[in-house]
Amino acid sequence: MLWYRNLIKISTATRPKRPITTNLLLTSLSHFSTANEAPAVAQPSGLGPAKPNEKPRLVVLGSGWAGCRLMKGLDPNLYDIVCVSPRNHMVFTPLLASTCVGTLEFRSVAEPIARIQPSISSAPGSYFFLANCTGVDTETHEVQCETITEGTDALDPWKFKISYDKLVIASGADASTFGIHGVKEHAIFLREVHHAQEIRRKLLLNLMLSDVPGVSEEEKRRLLHCVVVGGGPTGVEFSGELSDFIRRDVHQRYTHVKDYIHVTLIEANEILSSFDDRLRRYAIKQLTKSGVRLVRGIVKDVKPQNLILSDGSEVPYGLLVWSTGVGPSSFVNSLGLAKSPGGRIGIDEWLRVPSVQDVFSIGDCSGFLESTGKPVLPALAQVAERQGKYLANLLNNISKAGGGHANTAKDIDFGDPFEYKHLGSMATVGRFKALVDLRQSKEAKGISLAGFVSWFIWRSAYLTRVVSWRNRFYVAINWLTTFVFGRDISRI
Repeated sequence: MLWYRNLIKISTATRPKRPITTNLLLTSLSHFSTANEAPAVAQPSGLGPAKPNEKPRLVVLGSGWAGCRLMKGLDPNLYDIVCVSPRNHMVFTPLLASTCVGTLEFRSVAEPIARIQPSISSAPGSYFFLANCTGVDTETHEVQCETITEGTDALDPWKFKISYDKLVIASGADASTFGIHGVKEHAIFLREVHHAQEIRRKLLLNLMLSDVPGVSEEEKRRLLHCVVVGGGPTGVEFSGELSDFIRRDVHQRYTHVKDYIHVTLIEANEILSSFDDRLRRYAIKQLTKSGVRLVRGIVKDVKPQNLILSDGSEVPYGLLVWSTGVGPSSFVNSLGLAKSPGGRIGIDEWLRVPSVQDVFSIGDCSGFLESTGKPVLPALAQVAERQGKYLANLLNNISKAGGGHANTAKDIDFGDPFEYKHLGSMATVGRFKALVDLRQSKEAKGISLAGFVSWFIWRSAYLTRVVSWRNRFYVAINWLTTFVFGRDISRI
């Protein structure tokens, strides 16, 4: 049995000094080591630079109209696409006001990013990160990010970095408050789905509270006074939807308080200032006819139960919706990039940020530099969508020409610059009534319509512009259900 003893000696000599199970246990426990013990190796977090034999990485900041239209047009065979955004869906904002009163369901206006660009959830090098971008290092081609957390029991935000070959900043803009005290604390903005949900819950809560025995007449009028600040398309459309909801549904199902509920629209200048004068007069007539009170004034202060106008008058409210346009976000202000008039990220005719390499910007966060000789485009969905479509084609062509990786597109011909032509404006002002202004500018001549035909065009146009057939079906069914059975007034 000499051969057996020799085998035992060999196996003993080659056996590790520490059992494998012990190594695994110590490795696992190392994650719970005390603060005094330094980790063995500091592991960097994030996505490192793409290798030369890999597809270039294109990072998109934002999931609005511009960012989503860009991702939809990108060729996943040419780029690894990484999207960083605090929401994992795109909001079809023109129909958002309809969800506040139950004309449409909330999911009908939300399109998941994974449906817009399937490679985000399937391709090995493409990702979506639910996070905010906190900084951009254009020298090292990196973006710093921080995850989104909600609730008191949520995990601490996780910080990480992403290296990019091409970066597109499409982070949008923030609602303008003009520095007025109390707006952020007491008003509700109408820009996201959760804003519409908050408006709906607040409206229905006030309706039910006002019906409770013992509530004074004055308190009923305050609870049921809905104030909208801002006479642009969003404010006018919400006022029209709300007045129609009051006339068609509240008067039937809340008969005890139907005489107390009112809508007031406050605007500093003229409502729908970009529309034809004839259409504006029609809108004023229809809104007034439907019960909306129009007030011209400037808000100076917002308190928990009332707001103060510039003439000193107080306006009590139960629901306050703020819709006065947009301005640069704190993230855009923090970037050390050249700015266009108005504080947006400055871009050239090809939507590039000219002061740095491989960085582009589209949507509400960007504007043409003064040196281009072009005016800053309005913060409209159609502007953002057209920019996203143009930039997707441009970036696809750059990659095909061999300029997809970082610092390789300097000598590539970018082709024709971006040109924008306004397709017109539309707005609904109540049941079966809308405005359609197809002029390219306020001074130009063109077609302008108002009434039922405009309402039919408005609905048809928006139904065809909804991103997917799935959501088009949802919207059509919601409209039909509301027409036949009325709006759902459940507070969920």
